[in-house]
Amino acid sequence: MSLVDALYRRYPTLLMARRNLSRTTARTALAMLGIVIGVVAIASLGVFGSVLQTAAVGSLGDIGNQLIVSPNAEEGVRTLTERDVRAIERAAGDAAVVPLKQTQATVVYGGQTTFATAYGIANPGDAYAASEGRIPDPLRNGALVGSGLAESLGVSAGNSITVDNRTYRVRAVLESQSGFSPVSVSNAVVVPPSAINRSGYQQVVVQAETGESANATAQAIREDLNDRTERVSVFEFSQITEQIGSFFDTLSLFLIGIGSISLLVAGVSILNVMLMSTIERRGEIGVLRAVGYQRRDVLKILLTEAMLLGVVGGVVGVAVSVGAGAVIAQFALGDPLQALQPGNVVYYAAALLFGVLTSVLSGLYPAWKAARERPVEALRG
Repeated sequence: MSLVDALYRRYPTLLMARRNLSRTTARTALAMLGIVIGVVAIASLGVFGSVLQTAAVGSLGDIGNQLIVSPNAEEGVRTLTERDVRAIERAAGDAAVVPLKQTQATVVYGGQTTFATAYGIANPGDAYAASEGRIPDPLRNGALVGSGLAESLGVSAGNSITVDNRTYRVRAVLESQSGFSPVSVSNAVVVPPSAINRSGYQQVVVQAETGESANATAQAIREDLNDRTERVSVFEFSQITEQIGSFFDTLSLFLIGIGSISLLVAGVSILNVMLMSTIERRGEIGVLRAVGYQRRDVLKILLTEAMLLGVVGGVVGVAVSVGAGAVIAQFALGDPLQALQPGNVVYYAAALLFGVLTSVLSGLYPAWKAARERPVEALRG
C-alpha cells in the first residue's frame, strides 16, 4: 500500500476532497495556477532582495572588521603622535595597526609626469600584498607602486621612479584591491614615513580578525585616547554593512508585499471556485446531510479542498521559485547554490505558508455557507 493510499484510508475526508477537485479539472488547475504565481512572486522577490544584499556587501570587500582612527579636528587635534599610535596598538591587541602619512606628490617615470597620492607607511605588508616584487617589512627605503599607477606609467618592480624630486627603486607593485577599501593605493605610491615632510600621522587603519573584535577594539581605543579629551574619532566600517543590511531587509519586505498582491488575487479566484462548487453541488451536500453528515463534516470537506489547492499550488510554486532563485543567484553572484542559503529558505517557507493560509481563508466563507444550509432546502436545489 502506497503512502497516498494509506493517507486516504486514514483520512477519508482527504480522499473525498481530492475527488471533488478532480471533477472540475480546468477550474481547479486555474485556481491552483493563481497560488503558484503568488508563491513564486513572494519567494522569488524575497530571494532577489537577499541576493542583491549579498552582492552589495560582497562588493565592499572585507571592511566590516576595519577601523579608521583620525585626529579630532573639532578639538584642535591635527595629527596623531607616536604616543597615540602606541596607545592604539595596545588597545588593538593582535589586530594589525597601520599608521600612515599622506600628501600629494609629483611622480616621474620614463619621461612621464603625473600627480598621485603618496602614503608614508612603515609596515605596508600588514595591509597590502604584492603582485610583483616583495614588500619589505619595515619599509625603510624604496617605494611601492599601486597597480593602477604602475599600469598607467608602465612601471615594474626594479624600476626607478622619482617622487617629489627624490628617486626611489620600486620594491614591489601592489595587488589590485577588490571591493571597497578605506585607503585605496591603486593610483598611489607608498614610501617610507620619513619621506613625507609632515609631523605626526593623518590616519591609523586597524584591521581586526572579526567585526566583533573590531567593535571591541574601537571601544578600547575610545576609552584609552579619549579619557580626558576627545583626541581621536573612530569610524567603524561595520556601520556601513549594517546600514546596507537594514536597507535591503526593508527592500525585501517591500518586494514581498508587492508579490503578496498576486497571492491575494489568487485567493479571490479560489473564493470564486469554491462558491461555484458549493452552488453546483448543493444537491450533493443535501444528500450528505440527509445521510448523517454533520455541519462540521461538510465544513471539513470543503476546507480540505481549499487546503489541497494551497498545498499543491504552494509546493509547485516553491519548486519553481528555487529554480528562479538559482538563476538569479547565478547571474548576480555566479553561484546558483546561494539560492538555498538558510536566509533564502525562510522566504520559500513563508511563501508556502502564506499560500496555504490564503487558500484556507478563501474557502472559509463558501464552506461555512454550505455547512449552514438546511438538508431539505439543499435537496430541493
